[in-house]
Amino acid sequence: MNWIDTIIFIVYFIVMLGVGFFFSNKNKDEKDYFVGGGKMKSGHVGLSVVATDVGGGFSIGLGGVGFTMGLSGSWLLFTGLIGAWVSAVILIPLVYKWQAQHGKHFLTMAQVFGFLYNRKVAVVAAIICIIGYTGFTSSQFLAGAKLTSVTFPSMGIDNMLIIMGGIAVAYTMLGGMKAVIYTDMIQWIILLAGLMLVAVPLTWVALGGYEGIIPYLSADMLSLTANLEWQHIVNWSVTIIPIWFVGMTLYQRIFACENQKEAQKAWYIAGILEWPFMAFTGVLLGMLANVAIQQGVVPVEGGAITDSEMGMPLLIQSILPTGLTGVVVAAYFSAVLSTADSCLMAASGSFVGDLIPESKKNEKTIVRFSQIATLIFGVFAIWLAFSMENVLSLMLYAYAFMVSGLFTPIIAAMFLKRVYSEAALAAMIVGGTVTITLIISGVDLPYQLDANVFGLSSSAIIYALVHWTLSARSRQLMPDRVN
Repeated sequence: MNWIDTIIFIVYFIVMLGVGFFFSNKNKDEKDYFVGGGKMKSGHVGLSVVATDVGGGFSIGLGGVGFTMGLSGSWLLFTGLIGAWVSAVILIPLVYKWQAQHGKHFLTMAQVFGFLYNRKVAVVAAIICIIGYTGFTSSQFLAGAKLTSVTFPSMGIDNMLIIMGGIAVAYTMLGGMKAVIYTDMIQWIILLAGLMLVAVPLTWVALGGYEGIIPYLSADMLSLTANLEWQHIVNWSVTIIPIWFVGMTLYQRIFACENQKEAQKAWYIAGILEWPFMAFTGVLLGMLANVAIQQGVVPVEGGAITDSEMGMPLLIQSILPTGLTGVVVAAYFSAVLSTADSCLMAASGSFVGDLIPESKKNEKTIVRFSQIATLIFGVFAIWLAFSMENVLSLMLYAYAFMVSGLFTPIIAAMFLKRVYSEAALAAMIVGGTVTITLIISGVDLPYQLDANVFGLSSSAIIYALVHWTLSARSRQLMPDRVN
């Protein structure tokens, strides 16, 4: 990149660190650090929610999907809209009802599990969140590193993983949830404006407009359904919709809202920003990258690329003029950091809020404990990113693990009059284990379905079996007993 673009990029990072420093002395207790004091408005939280959910993984991943599938890939984020709006109607009112019954402000999702079931279930839920969100953080760092490997070729992926990861960890560690929400809001505005108002129009013109682009795109690429198979619908739906019911980053934002009405408004805002706005912007840029390579506007060795997720970064480097390249690259880094910081907060929040005994925490130590935990998980996420290659795969693996372990128990608690902790534990352990085993083993699954489909199915089956067994026993021994 030109030195002007580099300066723009550096200034962006300085601003993000500045926000972290600004809030570093404003967190007085655990509630301040992890849920921003519970007084946030819907606009701030809504932008933070969509920035977290879409983030760098989906931004880069959507480009890759658009590169290969065309407009059909936009349905990937339609599942995000469904998840956001359904959870706004069903989950959020229940969370506030449970919190009122609990008599104490929730700080983590595992605390909700503890209220609905027992302490053991809460601990297992916290461990699943820690593992899943550490992996998710890695996917964001990898997304940013892929982008910089093109825009800063001399730096290389490994060096940029360390630099970018270090900055994200630093401002998150210092500022807590307030820093995360306000930086997310800034980052999402930068991202959407950078892509919709800068990257798409300039690329469109550079490739010759409609007449220059259409000859390079097949009818299937321009169709909303031609490249969409039923496996895509099942895999995306089973992986993405449930995360809106079990995502620690999302629960933290529910708890951060001033009241139920503000939380629901935030979720409606997030859903509409995911689809159609971000969905079509992302896949369109991927399609334009495909055209640019075919035209030779973006030169690549052999005339083709092996990693479709690299198409969009190459497009940005080759087409955008000096100054605007820095803006758009900063926009993509906004997406990366907006998710990475939230995932770090989720991992550290689960650890400090649910695994550290209350006797070890007080007003003087809690914020320090939280900052140290954020640092440790951030460093581990950077290390994990070194071993992965595909952003979307790593992100969906993390999603799949959390969904398989957590979705069945929360749905059961929402709709069953009577729940059993033993059933929840069995479902969490079996679901998460099946999914992660299938992913690690690399076996070819029937009908090209994701491991998550089988993990979630096994979780539901084992929950039903244990629940039915305990219900039958309870009816025989103590008909009036409620677990």
